[in-house]
Amino acid sequence: MGIRYELREYEVDPNDLAAETVAAKIGLPAEQVFKTLVARGGRSKDRSKDRNGIVMAAIPGNQELNLKALAAAAGERKIQLVPVKELQALTGYIRGGVTALAAKRDFPVYVDETIELFDVVSISAGIRGLQILIAPADYLRATKGTMAALGQPKAV
Repeated sequence: MGIRYELREYEVDPNDLAAETVAAKIGLPAEQVFKTLVARGGRSKDRSKDRNGIVMAAIPGNQELNLKALAAAAGERKIQLVPVKELQALTGYIRGGVTALAAKRDFPVYVDETIELFDVVSISAGIRGLQILIAPADYLRATKGTMAALGQPKAV
């Protein structure tokens, strides 16, 4: 696709896979490190979009996913996060290494609109301990991502 990117490795702590921790290890603010979450909707209103209701959402590392906002963006009545134990079978990735850049199937990808605030964002490169730094426009093009307001402040 002719996309310029940089890979950045970091030491993995399997007991702390938080995006904020990854951000600190690679030297970027947490809001610039996007995490990829996998969710499943009930039934899409538009049957042509149905991939067993599976969608991916990329949001800033310092936020949590607003499920109602994702459901609205994806045209679902309701949506919930996929249990961690199902991630690998669905995507080919394990928790801490999920990415929309080369998943097993071409799931719809929704990206928090704050991605446009940065020249470069960091996202998992598909394995724990490796991040890819990429321009937001290139990430959106590579994933066929749709922007929406998806993040919300983490509950304390």
